[in-house]
Amino acid sequence: MSKILITGASGNVGQYVAKYALQHGADIRVAGRSVEKLRGQFGQQVDCVAFDFSDPSSFDAALQGVDRVFLMRPPYMGKPEDLQPFIEAMAAGGHIKLVSFLSLIGIEHNPIPPHHKIEKYIEQAGLPYCHIRPSFFMQNLSGVHAFEIKYFNRIVVPVKQALTSFIDAEDVGELTSTVLMHPEKHTNQAYAITGAEALNYVQVAGILSDVLGRTITYADPAPRLAKQYWINVRGLDPEYSKVMGMLYMMTRMGTAKQTTATFEQVMGKQPQTFRQFAEKNIAAWQ
Repeated sequence: MSKILITGASGNVGQYVAKYALQHGADIRVAGRSVEKLRGQFGQQVDCVAFDFSDPSSFDAALQGVDRVFLMRPPYMGKPEDLQPFIEAMAAGGHIKLVSFLSLIGIEHNPIPPHHKIEKYIEQAGLPYCHIRPSFFMQNLSGVHAFEIKYFNRIVVPVKQALTSFIDAEDVGELTSTVLMHPEKHTNQAYAITGAEALNYVQVAGILSDVLGRTITYADPAPRLAKQYWINVRGLDPEYSKVMGMLYMMTRMGTAKQTTATFEQVMGKQPQTFRQFAEKNIAAWQ
């Protein structure tokens, strides 16, 4: 029994956890609601299994032969208690060496987002853990916010001039795979992971302007208007928009400005800069 279960394997971080775990020679299982989608992404060589946090009948197949787990809360599951049955199933098996949960930076001081309670559920279940607490992903700019940059040359984020210590999701995935490969070195830890610099969105717009060769500006709507725009104009899921608005409200209060040396300490190298990220993802905004 020596297999890593990766939930959310098609997501921003999960795909890189899988990529680097495979490079390390790990035996992995990727789990999700669509096996067809997973097979299209990972091919026939990777163990793919149908899995849904809301369906306990899918737990046994996902956990069979598994001793380490990358746990990611699906964006559509806003209630932390929705993950509790699976956490209890992991604990009941008695053979999990490490659960690496994708959490949020600063969550230990903020009980409002669901990640806070999920961390507590894992700890209270007696599972060995390593909470991964990244700052905001650079992929937010190439993903959910790429639309406005691509078509209107604007970044629409309601945080005023607050600083954000962005981190590339690939760096988070690489670090997480390292943690899962060496559970004995990272048991019962919580890693706050950031890039080496904190930027405001005016600076981010300036970097994107340089890389893209056109002027990108920063629009700073009021939080209420931003949420209405995401739901009513962009058509984003209301629960997703609510959580996103909550996280940006925290950023406005200065919770995302800290930088840490955690990535360098664990990986022995520097995390990628936002400029490096923009240059390798230029197609997202063209």
